[in-house]
Amino acid sequence: MSSILRQSLLVAAGFCATPAVAHHGFGRFDLSQDVSYSGTITRFDFVNPHSYLYFDTVDENGNVLSMKCEMRAATHLRRAGWDESIFEIGAHIELDGHPHRDDPTSCYMEDIAINDQATRNRNEVYGGTDVDTSDRSYRLASGEPNISGDWAVEQQVLTVPPEGGVGAVIPRSLREAFAAGEITIEEIRQERPRPGPGRITLTEEGEAAAAAYRRRPASENLRAQCEPINFIYDWLWDWPVNQITRYEDRIEIYYGLYSHHRVIHMDTDEHPANLARSAAGHSIGGWEGDVLIVDTVGFKEGYIFPPTPMSEQAHIIERYTLDPDTFALTREYEATDPVYFTEFVGSDVAYLSNTPFERHRCEELTPEFAAPR
Repeated sequence: MSSILRQSLLVAAGFCATPAVAHHGFGRFDLSQDVSYSGTITRFDFVNPHSYLYFDTVDENGNVLSMKCEMRAATHLRRAGWDESIFEIGAHIELDGHPHRDDPTSCYMEDIAINDQATRNRNEVYGGTDVDTSDRSYRLASGEPNISGDWAVEQQVLTVPPEGGVGAVIPRSLREAFAAGEITIEEIRQERPRPGPGRITLTEEGEAAAAAYRRRPASENLRAQCEPINFIYDWLWDWPVNQITRYEDRIEIYYGLYSHHRVIHMDTDEHPANLARSAAGHSIGGWEGDVLIVDTVGFKEGYIFPPTPMSEQAHIIERYTLDPDTFALTREYEATDPVYFTEFVGSDVAYLSNTPFERHRCEELTPEFAAPR
C-alpha cells in the first residue's frame, strides 16, 4: 500500500473518530476518574465551542472553592433541549464529572441536578419533535424548490452505560434501538455513516501538510479559534443549525457554529477576475432542473476539512437536492486541488430544524485550547 493511499485511509477513518476526537479532544480532563460536587451557581457562559458553568463549593477543609466545568457548545446544547435559563445564578447544584489533570478548580461535567429538578446527563437530548411540513410548499412562486429555512444534519449522540459504553457516536434516532440491542455499532456505521467526506486522496504535499497539522499544539487547533474554516466542514461540525435565505439575486447562508456568513450569487455565471480570497471563497449558483449547482473558487490557503489542507487553487462544486416528500436537503460535493489532493468527495443530509438558528458568541474558554493572549 502506498504512503499516499495509507494516509488517505487514515484521514477518512478520522471522520468516524471517537467522541474525544470528534469534539477536538477533552484536553487535560481525566475521563477515567470521577468527581462529585455540591455547590451554588455563580456564572454561566453559553458560548461556542465550549460552554462553561461556574460554581462555588466547599472543600474538605471547609474552604470555599471556585470551580469551572466545561460543557458542550451552545449550538449543540440548544439542539439537545438545554436552555441558558436552566442555569440560574444562585441555584444549588449536585454535579458529577471528571477532574482536570492539572487544575483542581476545573472539571468536565457529566451529570447535574439543579435545585429540585431531575438529574440531566450531558449526552441526553430533552424534548424536540420533527418539524411539521404539512403546510410547507415544496416550490417557490418562481418554480424552484424552496430551500429557505433553518437546517441541521441529524444530531449524533454519545452512548453511555448501559447502552454500550462511552465512546460510541450514533444518530439520535437510533439511540433507543441501540440501547435495546436491536442494532449494533457495526450495523449503524454500515447503514448510517456519519456525515462527512467519503473519499479523500492526498498528494505527497497534502500528506505532509496533514501530518504537520496533527503535530500542532492544542492552542493552534482551528476548531478552537472561532473563525470560519470551510463551508464543507462548518455546515456539519458539532451538528449546528444553519440558515438558508433565498433572495431575488442571491442565496445567503449563515453557519451556526461560528455564526459566519456566505453569499451564493444567482445573477451571474462567471467569477470576478480579481477575487478577494477568503475561507468562503466566491460562489455562483444556478438550477439544473430541481438541483442547485454551486461553483466556488477564490479560497485562501487553509483547510477544507481538518487536517485536510486546501490551497488557493481549490475548486468546489456542490449539488443541493430537496426531497419533495421528506423535505430532506441532500448536499453532495466534490473538490479538486492540484496542490493537496486528487480526490475529495462526500455528502450529507440536513433536515428542517426544530431548533431555530441563533447566532451565538464564540470564545474558546478552555485554557489548553485557547490561543495565548
